[in-house]
Amino acid sequence: MKQWWLIAGYLVAIVMANLMVTWFGTIAVLPAGFLLVGLDITGRDYLHEAWKKNRWLKMALLITAGSLLSWLINRNSERVAVASFLAFAGAGIVDTLTYTVLRKSRFLIRVNGSNLFSSFTDSALFLTIAFGAFMPALVLSQFAAKIAGGFVWSLVLKKTQTETPPERIETAPE
Repeated sequence: MKQWWLIAGYLVAIVMANLMVTWFGTIAVLPAGFLLVGLDITGRDYLHEAWKKNRWLKMALLITAGSLLSWLINRNSERVAVASFLAFAGAGIVDTLTYTVLRKSRFLIRVNGSNLFSSFTDSALFLTIAFGAFMPALVLSQFAAKIAGGFVWSLVLKKTQTETPPERIETAPE
């Protein structure tokens, strides 16, 4: 799969998830978490493998672009866009650290193992910031939806790759 398809899919998924939550509120967080955020948390790891230089900068720009696009499309999404930015930034840090710890594991273990920790971080931050209150049941439900969606997306993306991702990372990440 070419990187630009994954980048475009990542951006579309962020924007759609943010707009769904803006329009429909908490009822949208589970389907958005499974279908859209599951793609983003898994896609981030595929991009991690593809981007050898400036990974942090490229991810920061991608996260910023998704949140900014959400806000530009619907100015009422400001709080959700800010929550999305902060949650994806926090989850990205957790994901990268976990992914690095798992660097000697098989690729699907790295992807889904890092998703486990980043999904919880993303859910807790996003929901608390977007809705102004910590909602443990919804955080756990969205966390589960993201884990399941991320797993499905990891299998889909693995099948669509023209180049098989390396099974082991030999160098330290940037």
